Amino acid sequence: MQYHRNISKWLFLWVMILGLSAYTPAYGQKKSSAQLKKDKQKLEQEIANTQSLLKKTEKNQQASLQQAAVLRQQINNREKYITTLNNEILQIEVQQEDNQQAINTLQKKLEYMKTDYAQMVYMAYRHRRLMDKITFILAAEDFQQMFHRIRYYSLISKSMHDQVEQINATKQELQQRNEEIIQLKGEKLNVLSGKEKEIKQLEKDRNQKTKNAEALKKKSQQLSAELKKKQQQRKQIDAAIQAAIKAEIAAANAKNTKPASSSSGSSSSGKSSSSASTASSASSRSSAVITLTPEEKTLNTSFVNNKGSLPWPVAKGAKVGDYGNYPHPDVPSVMVENHGIDIMTEAGTPVRAIYQGEVTAVLDVMGSKVIMIRHGEYISVYQNVTGVKVKKGDKVTTKQTIGTVGKNSATDTYELHFELWKNAVTVNPNSWLARR
Repeated sequence: MQYHRNISKWLFLWVMILGLSAYTPAYGQKKSSAQLKKDKQKLEQEIANTQSLLKKTEKNQQASLQQAAVLRQQINNREKYITTLNNEILQIEVQQEDNQQAINTLQKKLEYMKTDYAQMVYMAYRHRRLMDKITFILAAEDFQQMFHRIRYYSLISKSMHDQVEQINATKQELQQRNEEIIQLKGEKLNVLSGKEKEIKQLEKDRNQKTKNAEALKKKSQQLSAELKKKQQQRKQIDAAIQAAIKAEIAAANAKNTKPASSSSGSSSSGKSSSSASTASSASSRSSAVITLTPEEKTLNTSFVNNKGSLPWPVAKGAKVGDYGNYPHPDVPSVMVENHGIDIMTEAGTPVRAIYQGEVTAVLDVMGSKVIMIRHGEYISVYQNVTGVKVKKGDKVTTKQTIGTVGKNSATDTYELHFELWKNAVTVNPNSWLARR
């Protein structure tokens, strides 16, 4: 009787050992770097585009201010790129550390499993005489005990098989982690090499910026006169755009506001003062806010929901003029008043609608084509467009080509002026367009 109890007790302990050895400690998971690589590729493309524009302006004496602006953009792009490379290096180091921790954990786990398995083999050898399967099962005192002994044997056999499989799987995972460590070391070296190259190029660009600043300073009076003349032209164009915006608001309100139906008899005279008040209110509102139809409200909501992710009006280019009122970065004596942004690009670059909407005007202002597209109470304005492909009343879709960027005769460069209005007030396009 005591003999059978000892065997049962030993089998129970053996099963417990196998259960504990199957436990796998958790370790850190490798972080995804897909978004970081996507940002890196985007910056590489931006740097290549800006570099192409710089080469085109180097030989153009008329585009000295544009060259300075593109160079600033290039320096900004390189600084962002170096920051991205630093983040990539940091991420690789984190992955290396995670892998090393995982390797340490796996090695300990492998040692535990090997020790447990060796103990099981040793115990099986020591009790080999007592472990004769047939004798042990037939020596059961009743059917229930016989069933449990059969179940113990089956569990022991399966557990030993599982233990061997876990040992082999752990060895394979260890090998994979070690290979990843080697691969990450190679990636880190490549990124470090790219970072060193980019830092040298950044220093070169900064030196060029200093030289340009000195050259611009020598002809500051000439540039000041040119910029003031350009600002005067800009004010005339702005006035035409603002007048067109107000005309669009008035036309939209006249179309969308239904007149109140008149009643016969005394009710007509009773409502006369109320109607006059309503008309007066509508008139004052018509110059500032667009009255939207239900469909336009839906479009307006959709447009607002896409704030910060709207596509740029050109696929590639460098911003050479920013929104707001500020001293010119290269000629501080001249104040810039810009209702939008100016984007320099290459010849033949298509102009794209930033969102779906309706073309409300195609203007010719001082020899420059201006396209206006309404998106609910928001109006996007594209100035200096050639080869216009749309007309008033056309429905356009997001990124639809509406024309080509025109040439700036004063600087012999291709620039698009872009504005965004909410009703009769300009808003900063930088807050609405996707980050580049």
